[in-house]
Amino acid sequence: MLFHVRMDVQLPRDLAPEARAEIVAREKAYSQELQRAGKWPQLWRIVGEYANYSIFDVESTDELHEILSGLPLFEYMSIDVTPLATHPSKI
Repeated sequence: MLFHVRMDVQLPRDLAPEARAEIVAREKAYSQELQRAGKWPQLWRIVGEYANYSIFDVESTDELHEILSGLPLFEYMSIDVTPLATHPSKI
């Protein structure tokens, strides 16, 4: 199942620089693990924002929920999920 996901990150302004660096490093490692596993095949930065558009390829909505809620930055994100279906005009 394919899903289009927009993630917007809002880190607290008063978050200590060391804590910010640590959580961002954990987020990067987690996302790269999922990319290597084929679960997160597309990841695009939105220019000028701390946000991204992503495509997830997962077995179920439950798996997607588990992946997203496991993101180290999850508590600082707003997330919009759109399920995708094959378009009949796709070659």
